[in-house]
Amino acid sequence: MTLYSKIIGTGSYLPEKRVTNQELTEELAAKGIETSDEWISTRSGISARHYAAPEQNSSDLAVHAARRALEMADLQPDDIDLIIVASSTPDFFGSFPSTACIVQRKLGMTNTSAAVDVQAVCSGFVYAMASADSFIKSGMHKTVLVIGAEVFSRILNFEDRTTCVLFGDGAGAVVMTASEEPGVLACKLHADGRHSDILSVPGNVAGGAVAGSAFLYMDGQAVFKLAVTVLEKVAHEALDAAGMTSDQIDWLIPHQANIRIMNGTARKLGMSPEKMVVTVDQHGNTSAASIPLALDTAVRDGRVKKGDVVMMEGVGGGFTWGAVLARM
Repeated sequence: MTLYSKIIGTGSYLPEKRVTNQELTEELAAKGIETSDEWISTRSGISARHYAAPEQNSSDLAVHAARRALEMADLQPDDIDLIIVASSTPDFFGSFPSTACIVQRKLGMTNTSAAVDVQAVCSGFVYAMASADSFIKSGMHKTVLVIGAEVFSRILNFEDRTTCVLFGDGAGAVVMTASEEPGVLACKLHADGRHSDILSVPGNVAGGAVAGSAFLYMDGQAVFKLAVTVLEKVAHEALDAAGMTSDQIDWLIPHQANIRIMNGTARKLGMSPEKMVVTVDQHGNTSAASIPLALDTAVRDGRVKKGDVVMMEGVGGGFTWGAVLARM
């Protein structure tokens, strides 16, 4: 029997604190930094973002999203035999123990299932989904909880208006399980370390202190140019691998980073904007959480239905990019 992996549950979570463009503009103005709602929205499509409370870590957001995905899948936590968490903002400095292990504990799991983090920044969720797909198809694991969770507000320089207005916090999750019928149809992943300097947090630990910067740095123009090019290419690679064409995609769910990048990708694929799920306006760029947040939103509001073909793709620091084509 051929094994496939299939998504059987989705979930998401946004922290309570919602900050509109106007509110953020006023906070920045008090520091002498000028921006505006129009400047932010016309360049990014973002109207608001959510920030985690001081006591909330990525694992806390992840657990909320995971519980909702498990509920939709009608499963209990101990039915999961692998947890993969994609995050660039792990609970602990040094990234261990893994956020996945912390999520396992907070879910009350006692089955000693495997748990691991994946770091591919904004491509993290598609990397994690592709990993889960491979584990399931190999027979090594049967039911996998895949989570993207971020608290990017902790690594933003609120004196840099070009980056601090773009990012937010949140989490999204899917439950994937072994199936006799096709779910994930194709996965394609790439990276090019020659562009590692255009999107990074260029600090490290030296003598117990941070050397360099602990804040996110982004060369926006360089990221934009690369993103539009590679997103089109990787989508076609996934379609070719599945023996399909773009007109067979029911929904495009790109990384929710910038509406101009998203619209450019849809246009290059010959897809109508109406077939693209857009949530960036409400939560900004939540990095590895953005694709599962958008997917869960569209599943729960009835747009994405059973049997629909969904193209999920992302780009991130590294430079990384990838796509997952799946039938829901």
